[in-house]
Amino acid sequence: MSAIRTVYLDHAATTPPALEVADAVRPYLCERFGNPSALYAMGRESRQAVEDARRKVAALISAHADEIVFTSGGSESDNMALWGVLLDRQDGHNHIVTTAIEHHAVLETSRFLASHGFDVTFVRVDRDGVVDPDDVRKAIKPETAIVSVMHANNEVGTVEPVEAISKVCREAGVYMHTDAVQTVGNIPVDVSDLGVDLLSMSGHKLYGPKGVGAIYIRKGTKVSRLIQGGEQEHSMRAGTENIGGIVGLGAAAELAALEMDTKVPRITTLRDRLRDGLLARIDGSFLNGHPGRRLPNNVHIGVRSIEGEAICLQLDTVGICASTGSACTSETLEPSHVLVAMGVPPRDAQGSVRFSLGRGTTAEEVDYAIEQLPPIVERLRAMSPLV
Repeated sequence: MSAIRTVYLDHAATTPPALEVADAVRPYLCERFGNPSALYAMGRESRQAVEDARRKVAALISAHADEIVFTSGGSESDNMALWGVLLDRQDGHNHIVTTAIEHHAVLETSRFLASHGFDVTFVRVDRDGVVDPDDVRKAIKPETAIVSVMHANNEVGTVEPVEAISKVCREAGVYMHTDAVQTVGNIPVDVSDLGVDLLSMSGHKLYGPKGVGAIYIRKGTKVSRLIQGGEQEHSMRAGTENIGGIVGLGAAAELAALEMDTKVPRITTLRDRLRDGLLARIDGSFLNGHPGRRLPNNVHIGVRSIEGEAICLQLDTVGICASTGSACTSETLEPSHVLVAMGVPPRDAQGSVRFSLGRGTTAEEVDYAIEQLPPIVERLRAMSPLV
């Protein structure tokens, strides 16, 4: 009996570390273990490795190295942006504007802050998951301290008009933060073009290690530190640096910059092939998210009359790794908050599957998914009480 092949199509959840990244990290887990704050040679070597990685990460988003602060990942970076700005403001600016489709790192932080006396406005989105900059303008108050709108949605792949929203924020004198976890390393990101003051990123979404990320803080942006203690990370985040993780993030950023021009068009072609093949072969299927303004690797399909969890479990039996949406909510049976906010009917929202392609995805793997999903849908519909 031959083994079932594995086709990994869940790169939005996490990516496999690139071999170049693993090779870069390995020495800093064993031989080059010096504390970057130490004055002797081993410490200086570690400090140099951290600063080299900082420059590589900054270069990927066209920032200055001293605007990069390393964190434990995207969630910490999101928390640091919201908490940090609000803690710094002691002048009555206690209002946050965000959207109903944010990652839970922003949503739950906003709700927690709201439960502790801060004011939060959640801006709506349209059926494609797009935020209207005019709605952000209307939501801003004299008390607004920060607006947080993700660069691209992690579930449906819609890319938001962050440049236009940032312009609204500048006109109002309000800080702008974007969660760019899904975009950094996957599409070109330039902080000057985006016009943002703060930007979050995560290592394991761009073929780097898990447990490391970074936040971009534009020069002049006032943010209070969350983790108290030593003076690491420009006095913005206490604690001995995760040298291996940081080196890995730097290597992943450097690799992403080198591959960007060839990777994006190749993956976009495969994405369209997968989307068109599935929609043509599955009756009652539809695309979620904006058809044009979307990530090059995201295909989010709705299938009527079937639960997405059942589809994903059946896909797993034939070796295909996909998800119903955010990895952070994979254990809940509630409809996706993103699809609900977009106005997708609850029964349709339950039948959603997200395929997210990566740098190693092949046309053969895409065709395998196109071949396998339609009969799975037929079998599940034959058993479904919803049909």
